[in-house]
Amino acid sequence: MQHTLHHDLGTPPAINASGKMTALGGSVLSDGVIAAMGDAARHHVVMDDLMAAVGREIGRATGTEDGCPTTGAASGIAIAVAAVITGTDLSRIEALPDAGDAPCEVILPRGHSVHFGAPVRQMVALGGGRPVEVGSANKVSADHLAGAIGPRTAALLYVQSHHAVQKGMVSLAETIEVARAHDLPVIVDAAAEGELSRWPATGADLVIYSGGKAVGGPTSGMICGSAAYMAACRAQYGGIARPMKVGKETLFGLVQALREYGSAQSGGHRPRMEKLAARLADLPGLTTRVVSDEAGRDIHRTELTVDPKTAGRDAAALAAELAATGVYLRDHHAVTGRLAIDPRPMNPDEEEQLVDRLTALLDGSDGGNR
Repeated sequence: MQHTLHHDLGTPPAINASGKMTALGGSVLSDGVIAAMGDAARHHVVMDDLMAAVGREIGRATGTEDGCPTTGAASGIAIAVAAVITGTDLSRIEALPDAGDAPCEVILPRGHSVHFGAPVRQMVALGGGRPVEVGSANKVSADHLAGAIGPRTAALLYVQSHHAVQKGMVSLAETIEVARAHDLPVIVDAAAEGELSRWPATGADLVIYSGGKAVGGPTSGMICGSAAYMAACRAQYGGIARPMKVGKETLFGLVQALREYGSAQSGGHRPRMEKLAARLADLPGLTTRVVSDEAGRDIHRTELTVDPKTAGRDAAALAAELAATGVYLRDHHAVTGRLAIDPRPMNPDEEEQLVDRLTALLDGSDGGNR
């Protein structure tokens, strides 16, 4: 086996069946993206010029006037909030996160006040905003949004994510309608979404994506929208975004990933997941089926429902045992007895390793004896 830095550091590569997850390093990069990052590493560049050039690439990829690269979607939320509060006013930019007398309230549905590894409320606050949650966790209407708008409202925030409550939430179209009636911008956090032109086309003013998830780039992010808002976003690098600055290698990698993105989309995971579900269906304690993504993305996964009595452990314990062997399943619904296998991050060899390790646990000496 080739000796690598992974082994020197004691952090061997993981088999990721969970999805494009920050906790597992986002995406495995293509050879083209790796080469682009290496090219960037060999030269100096005027960073302001590069930021503007990458913004134009983001605009082309998303169908918007311009873009602003970021270190990730989380920093994108903070920067977008700062931009709607300060514009390009340098004095206000340098005063953040103290918004002073500027409108700074950011209204969001209570069911969208998610924790994605950190609270979305905190990202709003980092940008100088004061998050205002409206409605209930499972019921928010357009009237809730409208009723919360006042003289200190700066923007409405909509979170398009599997983390967010899907049932009973106000739609993005309704959110935009309310915002237009009050001459307010709408910020959309679409971090893990893959249809890059879809969300700006809704009429949202600032849309935020991760560059390291569906796009397949290095750990990065991007904001897209009008030229005026993107100028305000880039201006934040003279303020709260300074500790969030993006390196030239990341910027080159993001551009290459965006250029590859359209041609790299294959979709069609359902047949692969149906075959996997059939292979795993006979393992003791498992019931399998193919399910669609809960947030409506074009993703199909193999779902495993674990019978603790027959499997000898519950879903959470099974996921933990697999993780101890370096295999990570999607455990968002483990408390309900369900695990899932996401096909996107796995190559065929890794899929075989997953099957072997799951079989060893459930059909081997470790299974059913607890």
